[in-house]
Amino acid sequence: MKNDRRKFLQVSSTLAAGSLILPNFGCATSGSEKGTAESPAVTETVKPSLDKFGIQLYTLRDDLPKDPKSVLKQLAGFGYKQIEGYEGDQGLFWGMGNKDYKKFLDDQGMKMVSAHCNIHDDFETKVTQAAEIGMDYLICPWVGPQKTKDDWKKICDLFNSCGTICKKHGINFAYHNHAYSFKAFTGMIPHDFMMDNTDPELVDHEMDIYWVVTGGADPIQYLEKYSNRFKLCHVKDRLKDAGEEREASCNLGTGSIDFSKILKVAQDNGMKYFIVEQERYDNSTPIESAKIGADYLKKLVFT
Repeated sequence: MKNDRRKFLQVSSTLAAGSLILPNFGCATSGSEKGTAESPAVTETVKPSLDKFGIQLYTLRDDLPKDPKSVLKQLAGFGYKQIEGYEGDQGLFWGMGNKDYKKFLDDQGMKMVSAHCNIHDDFETKVTQAAEIGMDYLICPWVGPQKTKDDWKKICDLFNSCGTICKKHGINFAYHNHAYSFKAFTGMIPHDFMMDNTDPELVDHEMDIYWVVTGGADPIQYLEKYSNRFKLCHVKDRLKDAGEEREASCNLGTGSIDFSKILKVAQDNGMKYFIVEQERYDNSTPIESAKIGADYLKKLVFT
């Protein structure tokens, strides 16, 4: 993970102490029977599996501060209908205020459905602002590896408290995973511990599929074991043959993760929001990568 990303995530928390399958590129049409002069061949159109999808704005972190409105207009043009924000120097709403920001997104045909935020700094104010514009989720993006099992229990208690505040205002709370929570620790898997010790009525989870795989876990097993607990996901691909390399994010559809299979299981087990994110770039700019991600999901067919 890049230093700037780690710095942002560390600010967001003061408590920080299976197999891969080549991607199945869903095609737009299926095979057809051979036609005759009397009966022409018929090509059956296969409908893409997602009606709408979103993007985590951190993907455009180098471009957004320069001209937020221009970038958001481009995202709308690519086909993104949902926006997930993050808390940067200009706040959650890029200096526009929550209601003006909502109006601008409305004009582009988009909705801000969620945002990553610092849950330790004036959290209830952020919840109130999010609720005022019809957002569905505020999300804790990072807690970091903990030193003891009791520290993980404190994290669970904190999440239940955040969930209570969100529920009071009519929105939802969730936690976004990284690889560290899938590594065995003091005889347990921290992510399982969090799932088992947070109230399902108060705390949902956002599965970052890339980080689950990087942590050595199977996304499908978690989706099925904790059905209806993962309500959002980051659709983020991982370089082929990446090994243990952490900085392995790549353009969607060019890596090793079989999204056509995983996202089908996710949808069958309560997933509501499919959100593109990318953290690393090789042969394209962030805005080009955002377009590649949208084009991929527009055509994706679940298997």
